[in-house]
Amino acid sequence: MMRHSTMDTPAGAFTAVVSDGGAVRAAGFTTDVGGLLRLVHPELAGETRPVADLGAVSAAVRCYLDGDLAALDEVPVEQRTGGAFMAHAWQVMREIKPGAPVTYTQFAELAGRPAAVRAAAAACARNPVALFVPCHRVLRIDGTLGGYRWGLDVKAWLLEHERH
Repeated sequence: MMRHSTMDTPAGAFTAVVSDGGAVRAAGFTTDVGGLLRLVHPELAGETRPVADLGAVSAAVRCYLDGDLAALDEVPVEQRTGGAFMAHAWQVMREIKPGAPVTYTQFAELAGRPAAVRAAAAACARNPVALFVPCHRVLRIDGTLGGYRWGLDVKAWLLEHERH
């Protein structure tokens, strides 16, 4: 059975859903656990129970918020998709450094498919583990924010937090 916990952050409520093995399966700036569970691949889905704290996952989020921008890098995540490119793109997204956002075009290049800008954007849009897989670090070609499932105000806050 998975576990979930919600914590207050300067960007709003943040909820993570974690497997019994400690890997994040869904995360986002919401209190809607049901909405998060709909993002989880059916092979990884299941029931979840609320807990006050997710141990190492919650600690990593607190460290990130306190300024250790690398604190989330080693948190394990479990994501599945039907396509090899999206799985690869999610891994590449984890390598985008805080304070160094890239455009969708640059992200497609980093993922090894420079012509697949739309597929790169889809990888951002379908990312079920926000913050741990930092889709907020991908911007439109003109440098504007673009979209973000959890709101542009949250995306702007995260990028500003990572600039310092």
